[in-house]
Amino acid sequence: MGDRIELRGLRAQGVHGVLPEEQVRAQPFEVDLTVEADLRAAGRSDDLADTLDYGAMAESAAKVVTGEHFALLERLAERIAEVVLDDGRVTSVTVSVRKLRPPVPVDLSTAGVTITRP
Repeated sequence: MGDRIELRGLRAQGVHGVLPEEQVRAQPFEVDLTVEADLRAAGRSDDLADTLDYGAMAESAAKVVTGEHFALLERLAERIAEVVLDDGRVTSVTVSVRKLRPPVPVDLSTAGVTITRP
């Protein structure tokens, strides 16, 4: 299709990780979404009702990060994809999730995963 809504750099604190300290203390995460949908109607009408509300999508993704708990980034990304795909107008979503302070013994700025779901 080619029509996309892109949300970049959503930051939220969440409790996700495998290590014991990650399971009790919030840490910063960053999420990017690329949502595919038919945007022609909105392009013609200039009416919010004819498109996807990216503010609501961002809020839904943030609620997953802040309100749910997972061991793996893969599961966190999958859960965000599920929430976005609940809107039947979405034909595909790509979700990138990054830990901004990964607990590794080397200098690493982020660790993350990217998934695409139709």
